[in-house]
Amino acid sequence: MKNIVIIGGGIAGVEAAIYYRKEGFNVELISEREYLFIYPTAIWIPVGTTSFENVAYPLAKIAKVHGFTLLIDRVTGINARTKTLILEQTGERSVEYLVIAIGAAKMKHPGLEHTLSICGAPEQSLLLKEKIDALIAKGSGKITFGFGGNPNDQSAMRGGPGFELFFNLHHRLKKLKIRDNYEMTFFAPMPSPGARMGEKALKMMRTLFQQNHFTTRYGKKIKYFENDTIVFEDDSRLESDLIMFIPAGNGSDMIQSSDLPQNNAGFIRINNYCEVEGVEGWYAIGDAAALEGPDWKAKQGHIAEIMARNAAHNSAISQGLKSGEKKGYHNHLSILCVMDMGNGAGFIYRDDKKALLIPMPIIGHWMKIGWGWYYKLSKIGYIPRIPGM
Repeated sequence: MKNIVIIGGGIAGVEAAIYYRKEGFNVELISEREYLFIYPTAIWIPVGTTSFENVAYPLAKIAKVHGFTLLIDRVTGINARTKTLILEQTGERSVEYLVIAIGAAKMKHPGLEHTLSICGAPEQSLLLKEKIDALIAKGSGKITFGFGGNPNDQSAMRGGPGFELFFNLHHRLKKLKIRDNYEMTFFAPMPSPGARMGEKALKMMRTLFQQNHFTTRYGKKIKYFENDTIVFEDDSRLESDLIMFIPAGNGSDMIQSSDLPQNNAGFIRINNYCEVEGVEGWYAIGDAAALEGPDWKAKQGHIAEIMARNAAHNSAISQGLKSGEKKGYHNHLSILCVMDMGNGAGFIYRDDKKALLIPMPIIGHWMKIGWGWYYKLSKIGYIPRIPGM
């Protein structure tokens, strides 16, 4: 039986571990965290409608069900030429066959420590809850949410969770009958944030912002953050009691300091089959990989899972465990999102042929909650996996 090492215990890494086992590999998953953090449902932690424990799912439980080995350690170095990893606790080791699924780092804005992110370290979701609870206890305040872009790789921009948490917080304040006491502003350096979702989705967002009395600060680059202020490139200032900001993704320092092939943003260059360019037997998937495709392409969880399954399939062919044709990710690129708003949702889909937005009042919110339970239960085999979900 062939051996494979997977680094990264997120959505891409866990999917890879499950499917490499299905293909007949001995699998070792290396993760610096003991749990899989389900970021799509983390939006409800800060507003108190779910708990951290419901979002952080034990990796050991998944490993036991699927029969792969779990090692909790942090990768601090990687060398493609010698095919070696350096681990913080267990030192250097050779790895002939590897899947890199360590996710992305974040763009480093001056003063970023004065912000919190719903897409950052899992613990920040709890810090956001503390901030929000304190603002509610205060009874009024200024709230600013935003996200940034990476000029070297626009696919690394992630704004959807910011919009979702923004709407969920608005919904909570309305339920408490104190919404009118808060100024809520959304900011982004691009003139039309969310444009890659398609014109229909963009128009709906504009309408919702107007209906809910949100203000915006679009089209101005961020110069730096202060403790209670965002300073833009023209030196204009936006004061805030709570700054939630999602920086765009960037290649991790470890990857950028390695000899792995990279694009200008520090993501690992791969071919259509997720094979790392020039390194036989190594794959990169999910946010760590440089995506190729249309301008609107986006790094999302369902794409990461497709890449994981394809990598397992392609590895099995390359290692002689099965016959058939390799599978690529290019023809699966799409934007797929159920954008939760606390009291409903919008189903958003885009590919090369169409861009859809379907409003789902009330039921959409419960559908996303249902997806969260489905995701966890399917990962441990309690319910069957639905193709494409």
